Amino acid sequence: MGSPQTLSDPDRRVIARWAAACAERVLPLYEADETAEETARDALARTRAYSAGSGTAGEEISKRLIVVKIANAATTPAGAAAARAVAQAAAVAHMGAHALGAAAYAAKAVSLSNVDQPEAVRREIRWQLANLSDGEREVLRLLPPVGTDSAGPLGEGLLFRGILGTAIREIQAEIA
Repeated sequence: MGSPQTLSDPDRRVIARWAAACAERVLPLYEADETAEETARDALARTRAYSAGSGTAGEEISKRLIVVKIANAATTPAGAAAARAVAQAAAVAHMGAHALGAAAYAAKAVSLSNVDQPEAVRREIRWQLANLSDGEREVLRLLPPVGTDSAGPLGEGLLFRGILGTAIREIQAEIA
């Protein structure tokens, strides 16, 4: 039996759209060389295509590590967080819990680019919640609460701590 964080392929396709939307919203914060920026745009396009039924999880899994590297090319901390949001969205084909990672890293990117506006993160999370379809909410409810299952990204690692964990806990509380 796999991790409850994986979800079924149809469920991962459902939430991939939302994960891509969260990452795409902060993509303008990502500045790097043209190759890295193109890699980010390509990853989001593939994630949207996967959500629409194109490609396979295997194809996307084989390409997900390519986009992970683009965060190192970012010129700002906010840009690095935006790149990580893209990487998390691209990883939804592998494990559904990465959708919450995409939303959390988008919130972190907003936080880092608006240090003098603490309400900016709350606005971002409200936008994320408002842009969830009923079907996407249902799928996200299948995921365990952050920090309760160690078999995936929602364990007590990076997505559990700091603003990432706070954003995920807030999203999960709102959709419960």
